[in-house]
Amino acid sequence: MVSILSFLFIWQMAVQSGIISQKLLPTPSKVFALLFEKFTSPNPDGAVIQVNIMVSLSVALTGLLSAIVIGAPLGLLMGWYKSVDRFVRPLFEIVRPIPPIAWIPLTILWVGVGLEAKAMIIFFSAFVPCVINSYTGVKGTNQTLINVAKTFGASNFVTFVKVGVPSAMPMVFAGIRIALGNAWGTLVAAELLAANAGLGYMIAMGRQFARPDVIVLGMVTIGVLGFGFTYIFTKIENIVVRWRTM
Repeated sequence: MVSILSFLFIWQMAVQSGIISQKLLPTPSKVFALLFEKFTSPNPDGAVIQVNIMVSLSVALTGLLSAIVIGAPLGLLMGWYKSVDRFVRPLFEIVRPIPPIAWIPLTILWVGVGLEAKAMIIFFSAFVPCVINSYTGVKGTNQTLINVAKTFGASNFVTFVKVGVPSAMPMVFAGIRIALGNAWGTLVAAELLAANAGLGYMIAMGRQFARPDVIVLGMVTIGVLGFGFTYIFTKIENIVVRWRTM
């Protein structure tokens, strides 16, 4: 709280004293005033902030959850089974360096410009860290634990489920946190696909109408939502991998 309040105070003083022009950066008080105004006013982007938040959440969570459901198991399987790794890795290494924004033209051709298109862009940004961290996590499984499981007669699959997957969970959740940041970071670009609402669209309209207060409000809202989801995922991680503190 001290660090946040100190930052806001310095920001307020810098703008009020004229060190930074209000045409370039609004004061925090102006941004907060706009926040309350946007609860009832759709100007200038055409939607109240509740609608923008819900639209962005539906896009971001659809893409993010799809990336987690597909990417994390794929990374675990690649890290444990050499045959899966040899089969998938060449294709993955080709896809991995491609920026998510580069998929926009193909996405429009494939699924149009609706929710599916925006969610697919976010999926591509979140998919890679889910795979890489899950792969790294299961690769780092303690060999002693694997040997103990095999000594007691566990099959390779049982060892994977009972030893490999639990051991990889901290890295899996680290990948999810990175994917979450990527998902919100790609949101603005995703909502440029013929959107009529959403936080990214609100930021774009703020730029178009030369309203830095609207731009900053959209950025701050994305930051607060991202912080909230990080907090939720951290709580889930503490439950899933509670053995780390036992």
